[in-house]
This record gives sequence, C-alpha cells and structure tokens, in this order.
Amino acid sequence: MIEVAIIEDVEAIRKSITAYLDAQEEFAVTASSNSVEAFLALDPAEIKPDVILSDIGLPGMNGIEGIRLFQKKFPDAEIIMLTVFQDEEHIFKALCAGATGYLLKSTPLPRIRESILDITVGEVPMSKAVARKVLEHFKPNRTYGVKMDELTAREKQVLQNMVEGLSYKMIAARLDTSLETVRTQVKSIYKKLHVNSKAEAIRIAMHNKM
Repeated sequence: MIEVAIIEDVEAIRKSITAYLDAQEEFAVTASSNSVEAFLALDPAEIKPDVILSDIGLPGMNGIEGIRLFQKKFPDAEIIMLTVFQDEEHIFKALCAGATGYLLKSTPLPRIRESILDITVGEVPMSKAVARKVLEHFKPNRTYGVKMDELTAREKQVLQNMVEGLSYKMIAARLDTSLETVRTQVKSIYKKLHVNSKAEAIRIAMHNKM
C-alpha cells in the first residue's frame, strides 16, 4: 500500500484526486491539506507518506518553498509537484529544491496514478511538455554520431513512446506486449545508443527528430 499526501488549495481538485486514488487498491490517501502550513502541522507519528503530491501556487508558503521542509519532516517521501506552471523558472526551482517529479494539472487521473507508481520504483515522472523543456535545457552543443537504423522497428516504437512521456507499463499496454519485454527492449536501446539512462536516450531521439 502506497501512502499519499495531497496538498492542493482548490477543494474540488483536492477531493477529486483524493477520491480517485482512494478507490485504487494500491493507494491510501493519508493526508489531504489545503496549504503547506496545514500539512506541516500534521503529526509525523500518525502519517508517513511515501509520496507527497503538492501544488506550487498555494496560500501562504508556496509548494517549492515547502519542499525542503517536507524532506526534513518526511525524509523518505518522494515529492511530485502538480501545478499549472510550465515555465522553466518554476520547473528548475522545483527540481533543484528536491522535487522528484513534475506534472501539470492537465494530467489525467490515470496518468497521475501511473506517475506515483513509477516514482516508487525510481522513475522520474514528468508531463511531456515539462520533459521537453528539461531535455532542451541540457541538450549538449555537439552532434551525436548515432545510427538510429541500428534500432529495430519495435525498439523505435518503444523509444518514441518514451519521448512521449509514457511509463514502461503504459508502453507495454499500447504495444500489446509484456512489461518485461519492454524492459528488455529498453536495455537493448541503451546498449545500441551507448547511453545509460532514459533521459539520454530521449535526448538522442529528439536530436534525431524521432
């Protein structure tokens, strides 16, 4: 069971996310607050969130300012920002402060669910628009000598879905294959592209206009 804390000042949004996640067998929403201050006032002996889902634009302290306080009070929790802000300033301030995921409020509830599951196994969930800005920011000023034709047709499909921001589980569902097969194909992609991470593979794919 993954324990989730939600910090969102718009009651309708907060209740919608809470109801949806509570209806999923993998989750239990153990805290639902309308501000950073209200959340930090909760007793850590009573709640131990695995994932904190926080807005940025909040009354009082904003969500980015709250990140370090969340980490101090709940050091084992992963932090996903869920916000309307998609400009580089907010994105990088949040990531530099310690957020481990960044989603836009336009993200469908099933994708939020997948993102929470992803973050608990080491993935870094980001909305597609956010991921592109991060990758563009870190794009090196050099040309990759990579032959994309070394990838099989199915590997190219997997990589394209990675560029679109899909999790491995979602890719498996879209391509009608198993999660383990996708993981094997990703390893093959890494080997052929001479990279060690999803971010590097996506960067190369984008550079080659995939």
